[in-house]
Amino acid sequence: GRVAKAVLVSAVPPLMLKTETNPGGLPMEVFDGIRQGVAENRAQLFVDFPTGPFYGFNRPDAKVYPGVIQNWWRQGMMGSAKAHYDGIKAFSETDQTEDLKAITVPTLVMHGDDDQVVPIDNAGKLSVKLVQNGTLKVYQGYPHGMLTTHADVLNADLLAFVQA
Repeated sequence: GRVAKAVLVSAVPPLMLKTETNPGGLPMEVFDGIRQGVAENRAQLFVDFPTGPFYGFNRPDAKVYPGVIQNWWRQGMMGSAKAHYDGIKAFSETDQTEDLKAITVPTLVMHGDDDQVVPIDNAGKLSVKLVQNGTLKVYQGYPHGMLTTHADVLNADLLAFVQA
């Protein structure tokens, strides 16, 4: 009763893992590879992930911000390796379909169409169909980490949604 609106930004719901009921999901091998990176060389994984797909810095025309990569590494290394390892299971294997269906407040789903980490077709486009009062805002060419790389655009859209 205290929530008036909700926003999902580059969010993983409803389910990231490929299953019989979610054929568009990603295979378990993808998440096993991330877990392996955490277990074997977390420091390098936390350089490689933001350098590549997370912020879209692997795209030919991308403007790369080394400070953003370093900050991602810093934040990651401050966390618990066990929590990171367990978190991969949580974000990849938890089916949030019923949770989304229970959301009745106006919900803005914001997703970049170049999200290489959480593909829009398996997340944003499905989530907006499941919430009861959802609006999908697609950001052309934006990556998973769009809140950092395009904060000016997203913050304006968030403010407009909250004030509407």
